[in-house]
Amino acid sequence: MELMHAGLLPESLVIDLPEVDVQHEEIFIRIESLKTACFDIDYDPIGDFESLLSFFVYHFATEERIAQESDLEFSEHIKTHRKGLRVLNKALDDVRSGLRDAYSLLRYIELWFERHINEQDKAFSASLQSPRHCRAFPAQANTSFQDLQVGLAAFCDSRYSA
Repeated sequence: MELMHAGLLPESLVIDLPEVDVQHEEIFIRIESLKTACFDIDYDPIGDFESLLSFFVYHFATEERIAQESDLEFSEHIKTHRKGLRVLNKALDDVRSGLRDAYSLLRYIELWFERHINEQDKAFSASLQSPRHCRAFPAQANTSFQDLQVGLAAFCDSRYSA
């Protein structure tokens, strides 16, 4: 699968945690790349779906690490991560068995992920930025979102170029 998009994280979904926002951007890039690839009649999306779900695992581990480092109660959010992964893996099994088409799975993943950001990750970010948990992100504190997007694009170019 060739990476074809950049700058896909809507401003309304930026949560002001640079490490997390960059990963959210990566997830949206992967979703859009899969959407485009799914129009190719000979394309088998299973490996790329598995890679996307693996990236979700990595991303959720990042959020969980940040919460732990901040001594933030995160058990309900972790339950949401686990339940989401179970549902997404079940939906991928449905694609494998022909019960669901790949494109409908992508639409579902995108809507689920947007809702997750709006309902859970924004609250997570707000909790971290409350006076009790306020902490600096030393290497990233003065980095604009646009700078992060440029950095992500360079990183992705190096990973996905032929």
